[in-house]
Amino acid sequence: MIVSRRAGAAAAVALVAGAVFGPAAAGAAPGTASAHPHGHWRFDSSATTVTDVARVIGADKLWHAGSTGDGVGVALVDTGVVPVPGLRADHVVNGPDLSLDSVNGDARYLDTYGHGTHLAGIVDGIAPGAMLTSVKVGAADGAVDVSQVLAGLDWVVAHRNDDPRHPVRVVNLSFGTDGSQDYRIDPLTHAVENAWRAGIVVVVAAGNGGTAGALTDPAYDPYVLAVGAADTNGTVGSGDDVVADFSSRGSAARRPDLVAPGRSIVSLRDPGSFVDVANPTARVGDDLFKGSGTSQAAAVVSGAVALLLQARPELTPDQVKAALTRSAFRLPGGDGGQGAGELNLARAVAAPVAGAGQNWARSTGTGSIDAARGSAQLSVGGDVLTGENSLWGPFDAATWARASSAGTAWVGGRWMGHELAGADWHGTSWAGRTWSGLYWSGQTWSGLYWSGLYWSGLYWSGLYWSGGSWDGLYWSGLYWSGLYWSDQSWSG
Repeated sequence: MIVSRRAGAAAAVALVAGAVFGPAAAGAAPGTASAHPHGHWRFDSSATTVTDVARVIGADKLWHAGSTGDGVGVALVDTGVVPVPGLRADHVVNGPDLSLDSVNGDARYLDTYGHGTHLAGIVDGIAPGAMLTSVKVGAADGAVDVSQVLAGLDWVVAHRNDDPRHPVRVVNLSFGTDGSQDYRIDPLTHAVENAWRAGIVVVVAAGNGGTAGALTDPAYDPYVLAVGAADTNGTVGSGDDVVADFSSRGSAARRPDLVAPGRSIVSLRDPGSFVDVANPTARVGDDLFKGSGTSQAAAVVSGAVALLLQARPELTPDQVKAALTRSAFRLPGGDGGQGAGELNLARAVAAPVAGAGQNWARSTGTGSIDAARGSAQLSVGGDVLTGENSLWGPFDAATWARASSAGTAWVGGRWMGHELAGADWHGTSWAGRTWSGLYWSGQTWSGLYWSGLYWSGLYWSGLYWSGGSWDGLYWSGLYWSGLYWSDQSWSG
């Protein structure tokens, strides 16, 4: 269990209702508290709030200079997002649901696991002006296959400019496997590199393997921004910060690029989700939830990148990476797992980026998708997905790699010839489908979904959660300790 501690003089301010936190609304009078005006505050001595995180990394300095992430889209390839108190309806939009839940109309697009909503609250807390696009790949139990992540990343690249007001310039990927094939042939690294070359900063969780942990796939790709977790020791100064004990240190060949606060981070609770039901001690009041891991640290960095890109919109992904690593605060103690150091956004906004181009060998993507999975394999109904197959059929890496590089893996609602996204995505624009529209009103949230059979009957307590598919190794060991979704703990 991750145990949080807070200095008495620096007790956390946790938002119990409304937004997690954020700068004052535009036009607020000087001296107005830096919070959304509809929020209510209370003190919680065991919480590390996003407010604290913002002060640690210097995001508050950019807010005061006018940066909120406005004009920047952030794609969250994760377990979905639910419209809970604290997320503004007009700042979240759904991409396709590529998860196993997509066949269930009540669960489609929604975060029934609880991971994506927690990260969305962190990103929105750091960059409240950014537009979040949720691309759901993980199911109610977190189950996901590499092929779903490939399809999600390809979709983001293909649709990055659909919303000209908020083009997607950041992807948060708090996902990783223990696959160890050479990054120069790995399909997953090929997908993130394609996004990077398309002008999207790909922020990847380094993994929670601790001092002996190698970086997960695709964090080990040298192009992307690999993020480890820092422990702030309950203060907002960086002088006593250390690399969190659970954060993967990597190896001499590939370390995290930098670290950001990732221990005991308070963000949005997803009531009734798997992690909420399984971890009641992680709840903070009725609306919030604590989580630790490089997942949370990556979400912090994704929000920070959105702020930086509003302030310096001309930066390329390579230049963003250079600005962040060149300005990072070097933590005392010489722990190699910190990479360049702890994120310091206040310095990054003015950091030089000359000579920032990266010239690593590129991934061809022609390797084995099964090797990219590593030891974590998707099991559904007793059937294990192995070999050179995607969730939807045979997978030819060379054919996919060419299409992914060309931006043609998606055609309408079809990925590599498989109908995945449905009729809603045959068009070229999805930007109007925000939470403020009809989609998020009506029976979905006021009727059966929250109070009836779906939450109390078969889905949560019946066949879906029992039987050979969901017991044994699948629920224990490395799979749930951070190898896939990089959350280390939900209790502090």
